Amino acid sequence: MRKSDYYKPSDKEPFMNTRQKRYFRNKLLDWKRGILEAVKKNSELFANDNEHPVDPIDRAASETTHMTEAQTCKHQHELLTTIEDSLKRIDNDTYGYCEETGEPISLQRLQARPTATLSIEAQQLYERNRKLHYH
Repeated sequence: MRKSDYYKPSDKEPFMNTRQKRYFRNKLLDWKRGILEAVKKNSELFANDNEHPVDPIDRAASETTHMTEAQTCKHQHELLTTIEDSLKRIDNDTYGYCEETGEPISLQRLQARPTATLSIEAQQLYERNRKLHYH
């Protein structure tokens, strides 16, 4: 276990200090590594599945599985892009700050969602506005 595994960011220290940035960078890189491992494993399984069932029910089930896998791959790709964006924000010292208000995003929110770009308040406002425009 790494020494950094014992560290938890605290509101009692300066926001986005070097230690917090390193903590969130490691958290994001670990998440990215896990996704890439899953993508590799799924790609290998998908590549080895050259079977084309003759039975219409089996074929439909196989096609549904393939569509689900394709959707999962798309989601994983989007998540990897979001993680990369977060890593870039760490590099340019904008990570942890709300894109709308410029205010710090709570450490609790960043712990739960390390790719967050909006504070809880800004996210709630965004979702209310979106609901009004799409309903």
